[in-house]
Amino acid sequence: MEIGFIGLGKMGMNMVTRLRQGDHRVVVFDRQRDLVKRAEGTGAIGAASLQDLVSKLVKPCAAWARLRRRPPPRPPPPRAGISRP
Repeated sequence: MEIGFIGLGKMGMNMVTRLRQGDHRVVVFDRQRDLVKRAEGTGAIGAASLQDLVSKLVKPCAAWARLRRRPPPRPPPPRAGISRP
């Protein structure tokens, strides 16, 4: 199988790693270049842009996007008089 991955957060990176363990061809893109480099360490093919990702896929192919819908939640502010463990 051949697949393109857009977004290499915790879930995306784990999926790429598992696919590579199964010897699947995976092309990856993320805005954070260090995550692309990490995925390349598993044998995935890194892409510098979305256009680059598409150009590196052999047809027929699929792409999987793992994108955050909104910023990550912030921890609640500490409450006066309540200590946290």
